[in-house]
Amino acid sequence: MEFLYYHLALLFFLFIVVKNLFHRKRNLPPAPFALPVIGHLYLLKQPLYKSLHALLSRYGPALSLRFGSRFVIVVSSPSVVEECFTKNDKIFANRPKSMAGDRLTYNYSAFVWAPYGDLWRKLRRLAVAEIFSSKSLRKSSTVREEEVSCLIRRLLKVSTSGTQNVELRLLFSILASNVVMIVSAGKRCVEEEHAGTKMEKQLFQDFKDKFFPSLAMNICDFIPILRVIGFKGLEKNMKKLHGIRDEFLQNLIDEIRLKLKKTTSLKTDEVTDGEERRSVAEILLCLQESEPEFYTDEVIKSTVLMMFIAGTETSAITLEWAMTLLLNHPKVMQKVKAEIDEHVGHGRLLNESDIVKLPYLRCVINETLRLYPPAPLLLPHFSSEACTAGGFDIPQGTMLVVNAWTMHRDPKLWEEPNEFKPERFEAGLGEGDGFKYIPFGIGRRVCPGASMGLQIVSLALGVLVQCFEWDKVGTVEDTSHGLGMILSKAKPLEALCSPRRDLITLLSHL
Repeated sequence: MEFLYYHLALLFFLFIVVKNLFHRKRNLPPAPFALPVIGHLYLLKQPLYKSLHALLSRYGPALSLRFGSRFVIVVSSPSVVEECFTKNDKIFANRPKSMAGDRLTYNYSAFVWAPYGDLWRKLRRLAVAEIFSSKSLRKSSTVREEEVSCLIRRLLKVSTSGTQNVELRLLFSILASNVVMIVSAGKRCVEEEHAGTKMEKQLFQDFKDKFFPSLAMNICDFIPILRVIGFKGLEKNMKKLHGIRDEFLQNLIDEIRLKLKKTTSLKTDEVTDGEERRSVAEILLCLQESEPEFYTDEVIKSTVLMMFIAGTETSAITLEWAMTLLLNHPKVMQKVKAEIDEHVGHGRLLNESDIVKLPYLRCVINETLRLYPPAPLLLPHFSSEACTAGGFDIPQGTMLVVNAWTMHRDPKLWEEPNEFKPERFEAGLGEGDGFKYIPFGIGRRVCPGASMGLQIVSLALGVLVQCFEWDKVGTVEDTSHGLGMILSKAKPLEALCSPRRDLITLLSHL
């Protein structure tokens, strides 16, 4: 028995020695005190990006955390971000697996969540070359212009009797959802004939219930035993949501497939290179005829699904923040209006070809995205092997979180970082400055739909300023909240709206 105790003591001693030697070899970023099992989860509060910001302010621009069983590194330094997404970009090209990914992404067949490899490369090529290319954006410009005209007609209808108080969140959400729905599937989410009715709210709420829930990670991803025991029915609810989404998307795909069969058959090159605008689903279904083994219904549904999720609420929230900031800074509003009046005038509505002539409008949008990035914590990355960044060792299997909100408000990087000053972007970003301003991510997994989102926001904001006089109902402070995926406003934006007198004639013909 003494012999057994001796060997157990020796094994324990060797274990401690090896463990200590191993940890000496790793130079990890600083970390707060961790609790058993849950690690640093006890330190996190909502909103998550502000909770992590407080920890970064205390421990430095790189932070080691353990979320239950997962090792996480949070960064907010442009130099570390640059290393992660240049030298180590391939290593961090994966996304961490999650319950939501398992249940809601058609086995990770969407380009946003697909693992790095041949599948991702082909999906990315499709997104860049077909869906979000400059040519595709030009073809879909009429969609955005028509939907913005619908928004103007609706505002004009409620404000013809004088200045009216309007709630803009619903209007912006419907605008963004309709644009993405038409581009993706060739039909509106909510028809204009239902504007202002209970039917409109019901139709939009049905769409929102299906597609607005995010793919954020949850507590079961960090403490796996909770997933095993079915904690709070989270996975059960995801399965139910996936079933509802899948039925909707499959019916949509079948409807478009039937429509294509009734029309003249087109070859793949005629669909992608012709001048006729086709929805994303139509393009993918035509490609399915030549490559059915790759363009399966699951790939088509996952692509349309990601457009719904990533392209709707992000654009709507950015529009809401931009209008909030303009209402709280009337001098900036007047400067935007003067720029539009000079380059567009009063004889027609601003269109997408005018946007390049409106640099100050773009500065306003850039500054909005700096203060309120739609994803204050970029979508997480996952290291496929060990590497170093910022002088720290990063083990294989580490989840990397970039706190863009912290970087965008860092006083070492920005003068008066909490102030709304669009002029800071008038000179553009200098060489290397791109790593301190990353509202759409960076590296090979940068958001491919950024250009389309900017077009929606630029056009809508420009036309709203061009056509109406605006005034605030009350000062809207930074009462933002969110889970780190979508930076939303706690209170919907309300504003006083009346048509500009010198545009009454133009507006009456819309």
